[in-house]
Amino acid sequence: MAGLSTLILLLCAAKDVMPSSSHWKPTWPSYRVPVILPQSTLNLDKPQFDAEARLEVVSPCGPACHKSSPLPTYEEVKNYLSYETLYANGSLTETEVGIYILSNSGDGSRGKSRTKRQIYGYDSRFSIFGKDFLLNYPFSTSVKLSTGCTGTLVAEKHVLTAAHCIHDGKSYVKGAQKLRVGFLKPKLKDGSKGANITSSAMPEKMKFQWIRVKRTHVPKGWIKGNANDIGMDYDYALLELKKPHKRKFMKIGVSPPARHLPGGRIHFSGYDNDRPGNLVYRFCDVKDETYDLLYQQCDAQPGASGSGVYVRMWKRQNHKWERKIIGIFSGHQWVDMNGTPQDFNVAVRITPLKYAQICYWIKGNYLDCREG
Repeated sequence: MAGLSTLILLLCAAKDVMPSSSHWKPTWPSYRVPVILPQSTLNLDKPQFDAEARLEVVSPCGPACHKSSPLPTYEEVKNYLSYETLYANGSLTETEVGIYILSNSGDGSRGKSRTKRQIYGYDSRFSIFGKDFLLNYPFSTSVKLSTGCTGTLVAEKHVLTAAHCIHDGKSYVKGAQKLRVGFLKPKLKDGSKGANITSSAMPEKMKFQWIRVKRTHVPKGWIKGNANDIGMDYDYALLELKKPHKRKFMKIGVSPPARHLPGGRIHFSGYDNDRPGNLVYRFCDVKDETYDLLYQQCDAQPGASGSGVYVRMWKRQNHKWERKIIGIFSGHQWVDMNGTPQDFNVAVRITPLKYAQICYWIKGNYLDCREG
């Protein structure tokens, strides 16, 4: 197709309008995103569901490696953003997409690894107790997947999570066909109607109520990349539930540059598996970024993968503060920083292209996906 200029337009297809320096509020940029539309759909053989679910993912490429990687061609980007759809009956399709540029501008670039230690010095995570917190926004948007990961409610029937919670890059994980999403709810005593359950300092007992997943979308960039230097950039998936969850959800948004985040800081909540049954909240500073990834040292453990990374900023058009999901927590990486090993936790940024894709998966209409 077109050459490098078209590709640069493609990767940076967003009109980033930041507030003036005199504007004291951290304000959501106004983005114009590209359009991603299905072109053809092919039926695939039913998957084997023979992969072991991994709660962490490993990538051999750090920030400097990603930043120095050559830009993908237009055809490669179309390939990465094509996707597989897994249905509850086990059937599988592959959809090729077309990408259309209706606007321009942006920021730029593109994580080496080893795993395990995800606590940096003092453990700064907070376990969230009591229905007054757990059932209220934004904590109520965090859900648990039956494969062991975390997800975030992003629409009436949709959950955003990490692709590696569903697919290991080569095959779908065991349990992906019968995938369920768990909603934490109070565990009421027999005869209790739920009113004034406890006024003590003791945390309330909670339980998960599960909803089956109707279908799952996974980008081919993850499947083709198999969690290597490219695959890590596409470690996200969208789940459609069989019925509405009836909770307030958090909208997705295009990830602003780290320097424009309030305090340079991000937030996310997940079901870390070293604290069974607890929802764990944390926040921390972004240490580095590429075009597709955020590198930070938020304390986390396996199980938090798939958590929605969010920030709260001023929405000028609506004249109110608004939280949006700007990334998906992927996992841990050891990175060689100029010969010195350094470890990060990594989140996949929602770029203009990814926003266009995820939004279309949710809404099925590109006209509703023009503002990031």
